[in-house]
Amino acid sequence: MSIQWYPGHMSKARKAMAEAVPSQDVIIEVLDARMPSASENPLVTELRKQKPCIKVLSKSDLADPEVTASWLRYFESERRERSKERPEGKVAAVAIRTDRPGEARTRIAELCKRLALHPRGLGKTVRAMVVGIPNVGKSTLINVLMERKVAKVGDEPAVTKGQQQVTLKSGMTLSDNPGILWPKLEDDAASFRLALGGALPDGVLDYESVALFGAGFFLARYPALLCARYTLAELPADADALLVEIGRRRGGLRSGGLVDLHKAADVLVHDFRSGALGRISLEGPPTAA
Repeated sequence: MSIQWYPGHMSKARKAMAEAVPSQDVIIEVLDARMPSASENPLVTELRKQKPCIKVLSKSDLADPEVTASWLRYFESERRERSKERPEGKVAAVAIRTDRPGEARTRIAELCKRLALHPRGLGKTVRAMVVGIPNVGKSTLINVLMERKVAKVGDEPAVTKGQQQVTLKSGMTLSDNPGILWPKLEDDAASFRLALGGALPDGVLDYESVALFGAGFFLARYPALLCARYTLAELPADADALLVEIGRRRGGLRSGGLVDLHKAADVLVHDFRSGALGRISLEGPPTAA
């Protein structure tokens, strides 16, 4: 399966990013803490070259805390290995929660100052570019750092259509770019994770198939959360049976006792995205596979 969802503004955003990178001190790549690998854009690695990078794991309040801790250890291990070979291409990682804005501002500002190369000389303010895939939390992060709403935020991908630049109280300059994907998504599992998390518009992949992917994963990894959320006395046999049960319990019954699977899929997907299902991570780091 190969998915191509690459609106025109993404091509423009990629070009604008490539032109802006040389003037930046630090690249802040926002990743979804529930799926850091699937939400990591290879185009960002290609375009930033040797610029220092901060991997910000957003939505960590929705992710499994133990898995997030494993990801941070993984990125730290990667940082140590890379610094031996390419000290100028430093990478750091931090998990943030938007309900703790003060902590997020302090940690990211400290990392930016520590990693910045200061090509314009000592005493100059840091320039940072915020990048990432659609609907991963870039605009939310900028609003947190600015301590006020300056970037448009939405629950659908591709909300930000053009570059935005703001200056923080510290003097640091932040540039926000539209979320961009790479032209072809060829990893099936990663594509389903992106669709389940909302990085792809509903409809790019069959909605019920996305829900079935999530249902199978939740049954295997987070059965207790399913039982608690949907008051299940016992686990359904498989993903299809789980959707049927959710439909029965969440107003998805049609006349004749048939279950509206699309409605059941909608309930499960939105319960995951909102965190109502519980703190769930869709993937762990390679070392924990």
